[in-house]
Amino acid sequence: MRATLPAVPVTLAIDAGTTGVRTLAVDPAGAVVGSAYRELAQRYPQPGWVEHDPQEIWAAVEATLAEVRASLDGPVAAIGITNQRETVVAWDRRTGEPLHNAIVWQDRRTADRCLRLEDEGHLPLVREATGLVLDPYFSATKMAWLLSEGGVHAGPRLALGTVDSWILWKLTGGAVFATDPSNASRTLLYDIRHGTWSTELCDLFRVPKFALAEVRRTSGRFGTTADGVPISAIAGDQQAALFGQACLHPGMAKNTYGTGSFVLMNAGERCPPPADGLLTTIAWSLPGAAPVYALEGAIFATGSAITWLRDGLGIIASAAEIGPLAGSVRDAQGVAFVPAFSGLGSPWWDPHARGTIVGLTRGSGRAQLARAVVEAMAYQTRDVVDAMNAAVGHPLTELRVDGGASVLDLLLQIQADQLRAPVARPTVRETTGLGAAYLAGLAEGVWSSTEEVAGLWREEARFSPRAPQSVVDSRHATWRRAVDRSRQWA
Repeated sequence: MRATLPAVPVTLAIDAGTTGVRTLAVDPAGAVVGSAYRELAQRYPQPGWVEHDPQEIWAAVEATLAEVRASLDGPVAAIGITNQRETVVAWDRRTGEPLHNAIVWQDRRTADRCLRLEDEGHLPLVREATGLVLDPYFSATKMAWLLSEGGVHAGPRLALGTVDSWILWKLTGGAVFATDPSNASRTLLYDIRHGTWSTELCDLFRVPKFALAEVRRTSGRFGTTADGVPISAIAGDQQAALFGQACLHPGMAKNTYGTGSFVLMNAGERCPPPADGLLTTIAWSLPGAAPVYALEGAIFATGSAITWLRDGLGIIASAAEIGPLAGSVRDAQGVAFVPAFSGLGSPWWDPHARGTIVGLTRGSGRAQLARAVVEAMAYQTRDVVDAMNAAVGHPLTELRVDGGASVLDLLLQIQADQLRAPVARPTVRETTGLGAAYLAGLAEGVWSSTEEVAGLWREEARFSPRAPQSVVDSRHATWRRAVDRSRQWA
């Protein structure tokens, strides 16, 4: 934490991610002037299952919020919430007690149910209404599992919400149960064209509509804390990062290299038709304007592969070692790694794919495997961007990047080579929290317009393509052969 801060109004952002919770303080110039972080424990009760303790999430919110606020001299203008999407929390609206561990977006326990629904012919309805696919990644089958097998009863006191709703409920002392369209559009229960919870989809997934949160605009006052601070924005983490990267015009795109990677392209105010291999989602909804849509490619494992090298294999002692180790060799020498720990997301959508390493020889070692992990991040992103280019009919002109792995110059150079387009890294890489702060500050007059917000974006580094096209395509072709071998494994 910094020492005592200047007496200027700041906007706070609570960023409740998959591996931890961070609270940021953002000043009117868009600078991060305070930060606190708490890690979250990951629970794996069975292979393919991933859970969090909702009370631990809330404790981390309380602790980081208190730490940042204690450092402030000036007032807090507003709080914005951004969160890991699709993760489901069930709690009792009278007692406020969780009824089960949160089921995390990475969880695959409902893969067979999704396949059954697809076999029964429900995918066209789901694609048209929600812009999503039938995959255990999304919230609806997690909610259904809680009700059918998780011991949660569908009584009138039941709240079924994403992490943003849980945090808002706790911050307001149980006064407000709400969410926003960017989160609702990730549940498989929300009609993104009509902006309502779908009765037909709730019936299909056997999720009671009365247990779902009220959907309000992304930017606007949701409620206040016990001491009167406005809570004025909610946004899913990837949509918040798109906003924080100032991708405010159609065709602009960003990639967040976090636990997974998420490529989002601003698609404007007209809902695009379903695109092969991609998701259509709501980016945000601002007062007095139509909702803004986005095309999305969801990649389930990128940063988590680095964690696996550290914790699972002991190849590195810290995540910071990955860059120098991967950079110690010119390429992966034929080694290809597909990090399908939880299946494959965009553009494959194969919940039964599994992690695969191919191309090993006696000369393969730590450096080659580390290099293959870094290259896999770039190859997965290229696969998604190729699908986006096909959907919109023209090539991407620039990719703005953020997230933990965006510090790796090696990764970003490989990415620029693979995309044949510039890759830009901003000066402030906490763009998820930044986006939530901007959305909250807009609601409370800290910033007057989206144009003012866009003017705050600053570039720190830019990477342009330089590798020969033939080399780039040959390496990508090797990667695609490895993907073929990983698919339908389980």
